[in-house]
Amino acid sequence: MLRIHEELRRGALVNCTMLMHALEVSRKTVVRDIAFMRDRLELPIEFDSGIQAYRYTEKVSAFPTVNVTEGELLALLVAQRALEQYRGTPFHHQLEVAFAKLSGGLRDKISFSPADELRAVSFKNIGLGKTDLTVFNALSAAVLKSTEVGFAYRKPGETKTEPRRVQPYHLANRENSWYLVGFDLERGALRTFALPRIGDVVTTAVEFERPEDFSPEKFFSSALGVLGGEGNFAVVIRFDATVAERVREREWHESQEMRELPGGALELKLRLGALVEVEQWVLGWGAAAEVIGPAEFRASVKATVARLGQMYG
Repeated sequence: MLRIHEELRRGALVNCTMLMHALEVSRKTVVRDIAFMRDRLELPIEFDSGIQAYRYTEKVSAFPTVNVTEGELLALLVAQRALEQYRGTPFHHQLEVAFAKLSGGLRDKISFSPADELRAVSFKNIGLGKTDLTVFNALSAAVLKSTEVGFAYRKPGETKTEPRRVQPYHLANRENSWYLVGFDLERGALRTFALPRIGDVVTTAVEFERPEDFSPEKFFSSALGVLGGEGNFAVVIRFDATVAERVREREWHESQEMRELPGGALELKLRLGALVEVEQWVLGWGAAAEVIGPAEFRASVKATVARLGQMYG
């Protein structure tokens, strides 16, 4: 029906014989679909005996593929507002085009009151990652096609890049930034690469098979955000009553367990594979969060706090 609609909209000679050959369907199917478009979708189709073809009797801007309720339309408008949080990221343009296609297919006849309440809806993410669209597109294509890539990569804190040869498994958006998970052929292990630090991507025709047991959920299961590890740390953090409510309101990790403490305080338990990220996260709560265990985690935070004390005098 979409093909028929496009042919009618551009003014082509559309009849059963032409459509049977173009779509490789029977005459019965063509007649049925045109009848559906005319009677159910209310498209202005008529058969012109003068030219022995179907035509639109008036201009049709879009194929009416979507019927929505008032609540669904409101949700769609909220989704459009949510696109703003992706501005500057590789997906913004693609999402914008997709949304335009969805909204363009809405029926003309729809009952809906102006959604003034949408003025109260906004989205804001702090620290959106910057990613080169050329790099993103090259890597996403390699992930989909399962082909090896080469690129220059700069480690955190380094000024120089080094060449990497990788089998790309997965692209993940974690903590407002894009990461590539792939098998580093030289190092013989899975690695995580931040896209803002990737450059000079070279795609190849060398295909590979992604392991059947690989899953992004499993790979990131030991990480609070991005950086997992081979460890098995039972992290325990105590939050005082001033921030406990904010901690309760969120899902921080799949392993989390919460225990209420006297006076409105809260104890949070996590099972993680590394401590670097969780230490940075704990320090962000300031004196409202205290590390209870493990011992090496508490000692590391204590050392960091001592350095901060020296820094600020």
